[in-house]
Amino acid sequence: AWLTAVQYGGFTVTPFFGSLFMYLLQDRKYELGLITIDKYSAPAYFMSFLCIITFVFLITGFRERCRSKPEQKKKSKTIMQRDDAANTITWFGLTTYNAALIGCMLLNVSTKGSIGAFETMGISYAQSHFGLSAATAGTIVSMNGVIGVFSLLSMGCIGRVLTDVQMIIGGITVCALGIIGFSPLHSVEDGAENAVWKYVVGILMIYGVGYPIGHTAVIGLFSKVVGRRPQGTLQGWFASAGSLARILFPIMSGYIAYYDDISTVFVVLFVNLVISNCFVAMSARTLEALSI
Repeated sequence: AWLTAVQYGGFTVTPFFGSLFMYLLQDRKYELGLITIDKYSAPAYFMSFLCIITFVFLITGFRERCRSKPEQKKKSKTIMQRDDAANTITWFGLTTYNAALIGCMLLNVSTKGSIGAFETMGISYAQSHFGLSAATAGTIVSMNGVIGVFSLLSMGCIGRVLTDVQMIIGGITVCALGIIGFSPLHSVEDGAENAVWKYVVGILMIYGVGYPIGHTAVIGLFSKVVGRRPQGTLQGWFASAGSLARILFPIMSGYIAYYDDISTVFVVLFVNLVISNCFVAMSARTLEALSI
């Protein structure tokens, strides 16, 4: 949860700096030889500077950890029962274990793809349907991103009350409701006067509560299902599936918005998340048994 909080803070809180540069620079432009600094290039230079600092820390401050082979311990009765359940053959000749891994990866695709599609269009939607400036919309997203970070830091407390499956269902439900809440709204060009609080509440449900809790629980569930097996390769596939979703879902959303309407995009994302929740609910017993 701590690692996810740092990562989540990176892609939700850093838009604040983009909004700050846009507010400070506005239409001003400064040229220093080949370098041009304006409201578009300044955030790129800022993030490049942070990447250089990170690179220096990696070279100078981090050392490879020496790995030692763990001692073989006798399996408990609970672990043996879990392994027996994991080796049961399901559809298409897959074991329950492999099917659960694929299911978790698809959940990762669903959640990351949905948030990727939404964040691609979120600022332009705030401008067209709420009349907000890009700087103001970015600040709202960043502030709710901070709330999302605190939600992640509270995962330990939440985990004492709810299971991973319950957190996934709850988080995805809140995120889905936040997304579908934008669907009925009309644009400012059509004469609509949408209250800004609707945008704030929707972003809070998505960035502050739903996505951080639901997606983090997906990561935790996947790790528990893998168990003590080598996780490097599987975690790589898991991350790659999420990264691919963040590419494909925004492309899909762009085509839908171009040929139909942005409200249809929200409906598609909502249906995608509802289907994901149905899968989790139907597989709850199996997932909880494998994540012991």
